[in-house]
Amino acid sequence: MGIGEVLSKERFVNGLKNLSKLRAKVSHGSIMTFSALILILLTAFVIRMMPVKWEIQSGSIHLSEFDPYFQFRFTQYIVNNGFISWNWPSPGWNDTQRWYPWGMLVAKQGYPGLPFTTAFLYKIVAALGVNIDLMTFCAVIPPIMGMLASLAIYFLGKDIGGKTVGLFAALFLALSPSFLQRTALGFFDDETIGILALIIFLILFLRAIDEDKPQSSSMMYAIGSGLALGYFSAGWGAAYYPIDATALFVLVLILLKRYSQRLLLSYGLTFGIGMFIAMNVPKLSPTYLATAPILAVAGVFVLLCVYEISRVLTTMKLKFLFIAAFLALLIGGFAVFWQLGYMQEIAGKFWSVVNPFARTVSPLTESVAEHRISAWGSIYYEFGIGIIFFITGFFFVLRNLNNRNLFLLILGLTSLYFASSMVRLFVLLAPIFSLLGAIGIVGILKPFITLFKEPPKITTKKKYSLDYVGREFSGMTILLIFLILMTNFAFAPQTGGMPKVYRQAYTPITITTGSLPIVPSEPVREWIDMLDYTRKLGASTVVVSWWDYGYWLTVLGNVTTLCDNATKNGTQIENVGFIFIANETQSIKMLREYRAEYILVFTTIDTNGNWAGSGDEGKWPWMVRISGKGQARLMNSGFMDPSNPWGDTLEDAAKFGNQTLGSDGKDLNKDGTISQDELIANPRGQNTTIYKLMVYARNRWIETHKGGSPPQEPEYFKEAFIAGLSLKPEEAGKYGNIIPLVALYKIQYPTS
Repeated sequence: MGIGEVLSKERFVNGLKNLSKLRAKVSHGSIMTFSALILILLTAFVIRMMPVKWEIQSGSIHLSEFDPYFQFRFTQYIVNNGFISWNWPSPGWNDTQRWYPWGMLVAKQGYPGLPFTTAFLYKIVAALGVNIDLMTFCAVIPPIMGMLASLAIYFLGKDIGGKTVGLFAALFLALSPSFLQRTALGFFDDETIGILALIIFLILFLRAIDEDKPQSSSMMYAIGSGLALGYFSAGWGAAYYPIDATALFVLVLILLKRYSQRLLLSYGLTFGIGMFIAMNVPKLSPTYLATAPILAVAGVFVLLCVYEISRVLTTMKLKFLFIAAFLALLIGGFAVFWQLGYMQEIAGKFWSVVNPFARTVSPLTESVAEHRISAWGSIYYEFGIGIIFFITGFFFVLRNLNNRNLFLLILGLTSLYFASSMVRLFVLLAPIFSLLGAIGIVGILKPFITLFKEPPKITTKKKYSLDYVGREFSGMTILLIFLILMTNFAFAPQTGGMPKVYRQAYTPITITTGSLPIVPSEPVREWIDMLDYTRKLGASTVVVSWWDYGYWLTVLGNVTTLCDNATKNGTQIENVGFIFIANETQSIKMLREYRAEYILVFTTIDTNGNWAGSGDEGKWPWMVRISGKGQARLMNSGFMDPSNPWGDTLEDAAKFGNQTLGSDGKDLNKDGTISQDELIANPRGQNTTIYKLMVYARNRWIETHKGGSPPQEPEYFKEAFIAGLSLKPEEAGKYGNIIPLVALYKIQYPTS
C-alpha cells in the first residue's frame, strides 16, 4: 500500500469519525452540576483572597488576628529544623522568646496538624522551584482549605440528599460568614484544617456503616475515617465534638435496635486508629484516653461488644448472668480507676463550652471576645433568613430518619447548642447548618419543581376551589425562594443592603488595620512601624505588654515577651495586669522580677484628644479583674498594698473609674448621659501605671500637632518610640478620624 493511499482524504475523515466515538458521553445534567460546582469553588477562593488589596499596599503579606502567628512560628521551626525537631530530643523545642523567663514547650502546648501540613506542602512547592516566602504561603493556605471544604461538603451532601443538596450545601458553606472569616487570607489557625477534616470524617464514617456497601469497602472507609479523625485530633482541640457526637449517634442506633456487625467493626476500627494517632500527639499524650469524653467512646464500644455477645448467647439465663457480670466489672473498674487517679476531668476550656456559666468564674476566659455566649442577635446576623431553611431541614430529616439523617439530626442539635454557648463555635455549626439548610430548600422546592415540569392542564373552576395548582404557582414559589436567598446573601438587611459576603470578605487583615475596628482606605502603619522598630532591639530584649500583643511582638517584632494569646500561665498574666494597674512604685518592683527592659501600651484617641476606646483604654477593666484574681498571692508576696487592694469583680474595676480609667461620671444635669464636663477625676485610676503611659503618649501627640508645653514623663519610664506621633489631624480621616498610638518606653529602674 502506497503512502498516498495511507494518507488519503477518505481514510483521514474515517479516522476522525472513529476518534469521535471514543469521547466520553456526559449528560447535560452532569455538565451543569460540574459547572455550578466549579463556579462555587472559584467564588469560595476568590472572596477569601479579597483582603490582599491592603497587603499589596503595605508591601508584604501578613497573617490575620493573633493566634495564626503562633502557627506560623511553629511551621517556620519545622521548615528550618526538620519534622521531628520540635519534639526530639525530649522535651523538644522550648521557645524562650515567649513566656519569659521559663519559655514555652511547644510540643506540650501546640497541635502539630496545621504546621506539619503546611511545612510538608511548602517543601513540595519549594522543591518544584516556586519562590514564595513562608508567611505568604501560610496566608494563602486558609483560602485553599476553605475551597476544599466546600468541595468536600458537596460530596457529603450528595451522599445524604443527592447532587442538588450537595450543591446548595457547598454554596452555603462557601458563603458562611463565620467559616469565611476563619478561612480568609491570613487566618492561619486550627480551623483551617479542622472543618475540612470534620467533613471528610463524616463522609467516610457514614459510608463505612452503610449496609448497601460491600464489607471490604466498609473496612476501607472505616480506616479512612479513623485517619481523618486522628488528623482532626492532631490539628484542633475541638476534636472532642465529632468524637462524642459519633459516640452518641452509635448509642442511639443501639437503642433503636439498629445494631449490626458492620457498625461494631466500623466503630472499633475508626476509633482504634483515631485514638492511636491522638495519644501520640505530645500535647494530648496517652492520658487523653483517660478523659471523660474519650471514656464515653470506650463505653459505647463496650456496649457494642455486649450487644454482639448477647446475640450469640441463646438462653435468657446466660444473657442475664453475662449482663450482671459485665455491669459489676464496669462499675468496679470505674471505681478503681477513679481512686487511683487515672480518670482525667475534661479540660476547663472545653467544660466551659458545655457549661457556659463556668466561664464567669474566670475573668481571663471571659475577657476573650470569641468566648462569650452568643446572643440571638448575633445568631440572626450570622445566618439571616436562612434560619428558616435550617429549621425546615430538621423537618425533612425527621420525616426520613435513616442512619445518615439521624446522625445529621444529632449534629444539628448539638452544634447549635455549642454555637449558642460560645461565639467562636459558629464555625463548627457552619457545615451542619449548610447541610440542613440545603435539605430544607430542596425539600420545599421538590414538589413545586415536579409540578413545574408537568405539561399544563385545563382546570375546571369550582365554586370554592380549583381542581389543579397551575405551573404559575410553582414558578412563583421557586422565584420567592430565590429572592429569599438573594436577600440573605446579596442584599442582606443585617448589613444595610450591602452584599453580606462582600462586607464580610472585603476587610483587611487585623495588623493592617492597626487593630482598629474600621475598613481603612489604606493600610494603618502604626503597628507595623512599631514592630519594625523593635526588631532593632534584639531577640533577647524583654518587652512587657498586655497579652493581646504578645504574638506580634515575638514573631514580627523579634523580642522576648512575658505573655501572649496562648494564655497558658494565668499567674503570669495576673502579674502583667498588676504591672499596668498598680502605681509606678509597685509596678517597678514586679518589673524588676522579670528584668524587663521596655514596656508597651497601645491607645487610641480622636482628633480632639479624647479616648477612642479601641486600645488599652478599653481593656483596663480586664487588667483590674484578672490581676485581682491573684489578690491573696500578690499581697502575701508583698506586691499589692493590703491597705488598698482590689479584686476580680466589676465593682473592683469601677474603683479606678466608673466611666473611663481615671474618671468618674456623674449625671449632674439629669439628662441621662455623661458629657465631658460631667467627668470627675478619679485619683486612684490616674495613679495607675497604664494611665500615666497612655496619657503621656496622648499629650505628646497633642503637643506635636496642637502646641503646648511638653508633658511630664512618668517617673520610671522614658519615651523610646511612639508610632503614630507623626499622624496629622487632617490625615486621620483615612483612619476613621482615629489616631492610633503605639507607645514604647524604656524602663528606668531606681538605684535603691
